[in-house]
Amino acid sequence: MIKEKNILIIDDEEVILNAIKKVVIYEGFTCDTSFSVSESLEKIQETRYGLIICDIMMPKIDGFEFLNILKKRKLSTPVVITTGFSTLENAVKALYEGAIGFIPKPFSVEELTSMIKRGIIYGKIYNEKRTCYLHEKKISLDFIPCPPKYYRLGFDSWVMKKNEKFANIGLTDLFLKSIGMVKEIEFMNTDEAVYQGGNCIKIIDNEDYCHQLLAPISGKIIDINEKIIINKSLLEKDPYFNGWIYKIIATDLDNELNNLTPCSSDI
Repeated sequence: MIKEKNILIIDDEEVILNAIKKVVIYEGFTCDTSFSVSESLEKIQETRYGLIICDIMMPKIDGFEFLNILKKRKLSTPVVITTGFSTLENAVKALYEGAIGFIPKPFSVEELTSMIKRGIIYGKIYNEKRTCYLHEKKISLDFIPCPPKYYRLGFDSWVMKKNEKFANIGLTDLFLKSIGMVKEIEFMNTDEAVYQGGNCIKIIDNEDYCHQLLAPISGKIIDINEKIIINKSLLEKDPYFNGWIYKIIATDLDNELNNLTPCSSDI
């Protein structure tokens, strides 16, 4: 019989492994731990997990190879990648290869708990397509995919190309559903630069968890959607059209689109 646990933690550093385990248990979740990807793959055959937290720099098989193995085996368990070698390129690659989140080390307890919360809900939404309960809270498992002409960075953010230089960016419906109710939004400023794989907006949910969105492209912000500032529910009602967050002058749009997933492939 297949066992079930909430989280599998994979890291070759015992200190990190134990630190994550303490947070997971404190948050009320069950977990297993592993010092290698090979051992983890054996555990996955025996146990169904709601979320996997994996370091990139692992011996023999690294975190990126692990994501590819899961993809080949058609296992859709959500994976959060952690790393002490934090670069924008690693963040983009992690989400492109299938991770649902990226946490640089050292991370705070708040960063970890918000990612765990979002990751567990993400898995339920993406895999179950029905109404369920997390900690006695009702969750709607329906989400709207990105329109076909868009590109997405993981299932976090999207970009819609206007022409060779201009584009709109925003949040996917799946990202919003995994957060829950939006309480506050902290925007960047007009004329500020955003970088592909870098944080571009901060969202506080109704439980005061803080969620950072990674930008799908690099460029300069030329406009902020003030309608969202006035009416936050616009994000949930229309995330792909009237719910855009920034208009961007892109710095290398065509090349950076190669790092993203065409939403037409989701159909």
